[in-house]
Order: sequence, then structure tokens, then C-alpha cells
Amino acid sequence: MNETQDIEKKSLKLLTGKSPDWHELVRIAVCFANGRGGSILIGIEDDADIPPKNQTIDVSLPEKITKYIRQHSVNVGVATATIMKASNTGEYIEIEVYPSRQTIAGTSDGRYYLRISDECHPVMPDQLSRLAAEKNAFVWELQTTKRIPKNKIDEQKFQDFLDGVRRSDRVMEFVKNKTDDEILEQYFFVKDDYLTNLGILWIGQREDRAGLLYAPTIQFIRYDDLEKKVKKVLFDDYSLNPLELLSAVEKLDDWNESIEFPSGIFRNSIPIYNREVIRELVANALAHRVYVMQGDIFINLYTDRLEVHNPGLLPLGVTPSNILHQSVRRNEHLAKVFYDLKLMEREGSGYDKIYERLLLDGKRLPVVEERFDSVTVTVNGKNFNLEALRLMDKVSNEYQLKQREFITFGLIAQHTALSALELEKLLKLKDKYQVRSWMGKLISDKLVLAKGKTRGTEYVVNPALLQKVGYRGKTTLKQIENHRLRELLLTDLKTFPESSISEIHERIGKEIPIRKIRRVLKNLITEKIITTRGERKGRKYAIAYNQ
Repeated sequence: MNETQDIEKKSLKLLTGKSPDWHELVRIAVCFANGRGGSILIGIEDDADIPPKNQTIDVSLPEKITKYIRQHSVNVGVATATIMKASNTGEYIEIEVYPSRQTIAGTSDGRYYLRISDECHPVMPDQLSRLAAEKNAFVWELQTTKRIPKNKIDEQKFQDFLDGVRRSDRVMEFVKNKTDDEILEQYFFVKDDYLTNLGILWIGQREDRAGLLYAPTIQFIRYDDLEKKVKKVLFDDYSLNPLELLSAVEKLDDWNESIEFPSGIFRNSIPIYNREVIRELVANALAHRVYVMQGDIFINLYTDRLEVHNPGLLPLGVTPSNILHQSVRRNEHLAKVFYDLKLMEREGSGYDKIYERLLLDGKRLPVVEERFDSVTVTVNGKNFNLEALRLMDKVSNEYQLKQREFITFGLIAQHTALSALELEKLLKLKDKYQVRSWMGKLISDKLVLAKGKTRGTEYVVNPALLQKVGYRGKTTLKQIENHRLRELLLTDLKTFPESSISEIHERIGKEIPIRKIRRVLKNLITEKIITTRGERKGRKYAIAYNQ
């Protein structure tokens, strides 16, 4: 049992050791309350699934825990702590924390925290207003403010929804076997015989959907080479539910354009914008948008790029730098519907699927930007790496790679070679240990070769694999060996003495990692073969006079 967004494990020593940390317990409770709620398990170590064998709990401790949390927190609801017994007879304490749906939870001394993935993060003062806005977004789905009776539905949309649920292999059989009314309740479309906002959004009548604050609308705009509008399609009459909006965008003929590339004696074609990517981007925009904020979703198609603009900021805790790994469902029940109907790859952000598809097509990664009041995702258009595309096609057909391995291999293939540090930055990873997990079996299967240690480890596609697929990419100096780089630097400095490292880098090859140049220069200085003058950016290098 691992720690998740909903589960936190703590050693019994947290509360019974020489220096008990009761504040940490309150902090975790506040984190859960400001998120989706969760369970705190006291008595289980971080690296264990069950408590130590024959561990016993003082019967008075659960009451102390419950009382302390309630006295030292604000707007935190907890069930009475309970002593549980594991399969090995060891005891532990389970504390259930309820989500604080409409109020902000905090400690009694005025501190605020939020649960993100399996960690608790402090909420800064400037983030409190965002957290309050998120609270409103969290409860929007289940509200029945319009008071629309559950019998006032669009029968066709209702039947399409039921058919989709009962066809889906992501839905449990016991749910499929429920009656129609029970399925409505299962997905929170109905509450107290009235349609919830979520129910109106999905199966309501057009006029009721139009009355929601705020039903989604989409504008598709195409631009020419001069970025003048040449086509505009509006989906703003509220007649379509999210599924139908997604289908309508996906069916636009603007996604039919493709590029041909040679494959042996044949020619293959690849779409400029893959419909899988379009589907994930638009589904993301619909499932995770702020439904208490007005604004259209804009899909802007330029000659060289595609931009998807979604009103509202990313959920608190999610940033452009961690969006590949962080999953926060702003509209939890709507995201569940999207997932069960197979409209989204997974209940998370779906960016891993977007990364995989773009790399398979030999394209760059998407760029995610958080602006003043919106989030913009930009996908590159016609700029393909055809050699990387051919290589990825070969590997996807002949090797069974996990999604992480495929993404990692695709990045290395596009860049010819990457260091562990460069992979960390591209994949937005925390440390070198995460790089290893993303590498998976690429090295043991000899798809990728590794050279070096720690963050300086350099990963390259196995040359034997490149030869096998007839790779015709350009030869670069990126993988130049140190002894050859040494001679190249000396030759350059003999011709251009008193040069800065940036000037040297520009002349000998921008593709050579500057960290390599620094390392070799440092060795040459140590050996007194070259000299330096100046400091930092003003430092100049030259051949020593006695050489």
C-alpha cells in the first residue's frame, strides 16, 4: 500500500516518541480537508504495507488524536479515530478526514495546506483566493440551483449516455446492471429528484443548459500565413453536451491535412495534427475547465501551430512544469464520466498520452503556459523530425514498451543524445532516481546506451538500432569524445586567443553540450596548458605562453 492523494502513512513514533509532533498530524488533516479528504494511518511505516507484528495501541490514543485535531484546526471534519488490526495482528489507527467542500480549512494558528499527489504543500497568502475559487468549482457539479425536475431531460442524450455506460469496458458490471434511474444517481446527475448541474450539462434540455453558469462554448478559428482569420466555426448554441462538442470538433475537416514521407519503396502519410492529440486536448479543456467562470474555449489553428486556450488557471498545485506528473481533478464527477465513456485516456491530465502521440509522430512536446486568466497549450505544426519518426515507427512495431519508456526513448531519438540532467528538465522530474524509472528496460534491452555517471550520464540510441532502420539523420558533435574535444578546443584557442566560453561554443559547434566544454577547459587549466583572465561571464581563455 503506497501513499496516494487519499492515504498518508505515519509511524506510531510520530505521536508516542520522545518528541511527539502533533502539529504534523494537524497539518496532514488540513491538507486532506482542503483536497478530496482522505485517511491518515498511524502506526504504519512509509516503506511498509502493514504495521509491525504484534504492535499494540494505547486505547486512550484515538480519543486524544480526534480531540487534538478538532481543537487545533478550523473547518476540518474528522471521524473518530479507530484502532484497526492488520493480518499480522499488529494494530494501527485510522483517521478519516472529510473534504471541506465550501470553506477553507486551516490550523488554529492560521496556516493553510493542500494535498497534492502524495505530499502536503503550504498555501501562500496570494493563493488563498484561488483556493476559495477552487472550492466553488468543486461543488458546482452537485448543485441543483436550477431546480430542473429529473423527468425534464433530453431523451436522446439520456439514451446515448446509458448506451455509452453499458458498452464501456471501464464500467463495472454491477453499475451496468443498475436501472436507468440508479445509473443517473451513480453518476450524480440527479439529487433529490432534481437534475444537478452535471446532469443538466450532460442530459438536460438546450434551454436549461444555456441557463447554467457557465455551460462550455467553443470557438474554432483558422488563420492564414499573415495570421488573418480565414475560417470561424462556433459551437455556442448550447445544443451540444460535452461528448457532442468533443465529437463536433474532432470531425472538423481541418484535421485532414497530412505530410508524406518515404518508407522504403513506399510513401507513408502522417497527419499534421493527429486526432488523438486533438481529442485529448479538447477533452482536457472540457473536463478540467472552471465552470464558475465565463469564457469560451478557443481553438486557434495557425499555419505553423495549434493553440488551445481554456478560461481559468490550472488547478491549485498543478503548474506547467509538473502537469505531466500531477493529477488534480477540478470537476471530479465530470472527469469520471469522461473516463468511463472513454473520452479521455485516463482520469489524470492525459498529457502522457499527448507526449506519447506527438513523439511517435516525430514532433516536439507541447508547450503549456499559464497566463493571467487562462491556460494555453501550443502544439507544433509542420515541423517534423522525419528520421525520428521512422525510428519511432520501427520501435513501436517491434518492441513492447511501456508508455514512460516510449516517451523517454522518443526524446532521446529526437535529440540524438541526452544527459540525465537534460532528461530531468524535459520530463520535469525531481531527481536522477526518477530518470531511472522512466528509462525502464531501454538500457537492458539495448535500445539505449548509457555512458558516464550520475547526472552527467549520457544516453544515446544504440547505433546498431540506427543502422537497422537505415537512419539518415545528420551527424553532429553532440557525442564528441573528450580527447577529441580537447584537441578541438586547443586548435580553436590557437586561432582565436582570449576568447570567452560562449565565443568558443559558437565556433566549435552549438550542439556540443556546454557542460562538456567547461569540464575539458577545467582540465586544461589544471594541467596549465591554458590560462584564464577575468571572472564569471567576462572570463577569457588562451593558450599558455610555454606551450
